[in-house]
Amino acid sequence: MQINQNLQTFSLLELREGEVGEIVRIRGNSDFRKRLTEMGFVSGTKAKVVKKAPLQDPIEYEIMGYHISLRRNEARHIEITTEQNDENSNLYEYSHRHYFHHKHHGHRRHLNWQSNSTENDQENIISIAFVGNPNCGKTSLFNNATGLHERVGNYSGVTVGVKSSFIDFENNNLEIIDLPGTYSLSDYSLEEKYVREYLFNQKPDVVVNIIDSTNLERNLYLTTQLLEMNVPFVIALNMYDELNKNNIQFNYERFAELIGVPIIPTVGTKGEGINELLKQAINIHNNDAAKKSQIKLRYNQDIENAIEKIQNAIANSDEIKCIYPDRFLALKLLESNKSIIEFLDTKIPEKIRNIASAQIKELRKLYNEEPDTLIANFRYGFIRGGLQETLQMPPKPIMDPYLLDNLLTHKFWGFPVFFLFMWLTFQTTFTIGSFPMDWIDQGVMLLSNLISKTMPEGSFKDLIVDGIIGGVGSVIVFLPNILILFFFISLMEDTGYMARAAFLMDRLMHKIGLHGKSFIPLLMGFGCNVPAIMATRTLDNPKDRILTILIIPLMSCSARIPVYVLFISAFFVAYQGLVLLSLYLFGIALAIIMAIIFKNLFFKNQDQHFVMELPPYRTPTVRTTFRHMWEKSAEYLKKMGSLILVASILIWALGYYPREVSFSKNYRAEINLIENNSSLSDKDKLEQIQEIETAMETERLEQSYIGKIGHFIEPIIRPMGWDWKIGVSIVSGLPAKEVIVSTMGVLYQSNEESEQLQTKLQNQVYTTGENIDEKVFTPLRAYSLMLFVLIYFPCIAVVAAINREANWKWALFTVSYTTILAWVVSFLFYQIGQILGF
Repeated sequence: MQINQNLQTFSLLELREGEVGEIVRIRGNSDFRKRLTEMGFVSGTKAKVVKKAPLQDPIEYEIMGYHISLRRNEARHIEITTEQNDENSNLYEYSHRHYFHHKHHGHRRHLNWQSNSTENDQENIISIAFVGNPNCGKTSLFNNATGLHERVGNYSGVTVGVKSSFIDFENNNLEIIDLPGTYSLSDYSLEEKYVREYLFNQKPDVVVNIIDSTNLERNLYLTTQLLEMNVPFVIALNMYDELNKNNIQFNYERFAELIGVPIIPTVGTKGEGINELLKQAINIHNNDAAKKSQIKLRYNQDIENAIEKIQNAIANSDEIKCIYPDRFLALKLLESNKSIIEFLDTKIPEKIRNIASAQIKELRKLYNEEPDTLIANFRYGFIRGGLQETLQMPPKPIMDPYLLDNLLTHKFWGFPVFFLFMWLTFQTTFTIGSFPMDWIDQGVMLLSNLISKTMPEGSFKDLIVDGIIGGVGSVIVFLPNILILFFFISLMEDTGYMARAAFLMDRLMHKIGLHGKSFIPLLMGFGCNVPAIMATRTLDNPKDRILTILIIPLMSCSARIPVYVLFISAFFVAYQGLVLLSLYLFGIALAIIMAIIFKNLFFKNQDQHFVMELPPYRTPTVRTTFRHMWEKSAEYLKKMGSLILVASILIWALGYYPREVSFSKNYRAEINLIENNSSLSDKDKLEQIQEIETAMETERLEQSYIGKIGHFIEPIIRPMGWDWKIGVSIVSGLPAKEVIVSTMGVLYQSNEESEQLQTKLQNQVYTTGENIDEKVFTPLRAYSLMLFVLIYFPCIAVVAAINREANWKWALFTVSYTTILAWVVSFLFYQIGQILGF
């Protein structure tokens, strides 16, 4: 039987906004074709053009009730028709009526699915793995089940690694594992490969397949693959409240009977249905009969014959000994699954390779289609067959979850709204954040004054006041600014707007050699570079991942905010929001330039398709948003209690010792002369003595250990107009950028304890050298320093993340290029600024 060759077909790109076409086939390379078929672009499916992006590329389509964006070049490879494709429909009619009448029919070698962990057996721990599509609410369900606070976001790629938690539930010890979101178990992305290998290698006792109840057809594709793996699992019908709100009637009890897998309705954000879900998972683990009730997924006779021939050859071969069951491996060989073939490599005998190749050619000849596409079509046919008996959709949706797109991705208003939101984020960071910032600053000063008056003189007092309070206190005041920034980032993630930002920016990203989905980790980099680098796992192409990783450090993370706020508050009072925005925009512009350079240097002639789901908008809960803010504040406070505290003490010690130094003149004698000068008023005496003590302390600092370090690197930074103290501050920021502020709080100390650090920087002057009596900081020098902090040496945690996600060579390269680039940019900015008279 062949697909109708007489249909009048044309490309999906030729449809105009609002028009609908029926998919016939997909052209293009195997990875692209496989990704689209797995996401629902199968023969007979209707696709509707929703809109083009403001820059005309990519294009948003509606398929199977959800929205997806494709570039124009991708849409060109999808053949559609507007005619009734009866022959094509008949091809898969088999799957609609055959599966559920042959529920237990067919030859199948069973996988003995038992946990590999003897420790778990000894401790009676039941391991339960959560698996599901991106945006299905999996992590929300995990958080409510375990009480943990993993990051929740309404876009692909929030869970970029395995997270687990141990809980006690009704006298059972459970290990709940949250696996990355994945659309299927093929090898298109790292997540898909990782989840499949985890399930086969770790063999959790039970799998919980979480599906979005408002998008059943697409989500159940992963369910069909779990059935093929013969894993023991239960389905969590998540977001069940939205199903009811939209008046969708789904007889999930009947559907559960048809596939032989229990289904439990849940609402992950509210914690509803979790107890019933865990009870069912425990029941499956303890009940062998429940495991055997699952349907045995079968295809049409031609595909089954091909699978059987390959499977028999595998069963009769002693050379293949691997973790995969025979039928599953035969199916993957028929699908030409690259990662499994590469994994087995030479273990696959030539005879089996030849049999698989012959079956692939036979199916191509019969159907004029690739076997992996045929198999994906039949899986969706299986899904549709079950949903036809159990699902009733309303004639018109009660709620349109994409209504906001009329404004937020509008061809005229999309970009203005986006940039307005960005400006509002940065302006609010200052305006609202300044009030609690002042309160915290006053509290730090009160504590410092209290300890100064009560503790006896000595090095321990100096350590507490100048080292710990002066260092950590100068950083903690910026906590409100960081909380506000993460509040806005959380809104973008939880509502689904982050994916729209990627949709808006894809054409620009593509121009510089990046994938549109790269915009998501880049945007996350404004919060913290570490999770942003981990989020690059959502990019399917290794080139896109590495290129994105290389420029993420140029995104101004929250650790740099204390430095920005300090100098902007001191030298750019009238234009605070604009100056901060300019730094972020400068980092973005620099990232674009470096991406173009790196693309031409390292990744020529490599391009990746843009296939991204646009999830429906959802209202974030107040609890989730504020919990996210609290988690980030806790991380910030933890860093202050560990890394910043240690760095502050170290910087203080290097500046405090040695205590005995040789001064250029006798400062004590000068102080005594002033004290004994009866012609001076007490006020004049105090001012002159403070000036002498400040000069004495400055000279002592220059001869301290940290002063020697600063003078050693001073020739390198002198062209930017910086002194040795700035050099020391920059070096101290290598572990974490917040330490720069605490270091300055220690180095630029003053006898007047109520004086704020901003005022100290404004009044700091050179006491020696060719610039004597000049201001150390001017707006030009301050901005050049902020540019240097924006660009140079990523913090240690970021370097470690790059090493983990790429390798040590790329980590070393990132450290080198960012530091050199920082020096060049700051030098040029300062020198050009001086020439222009700033």
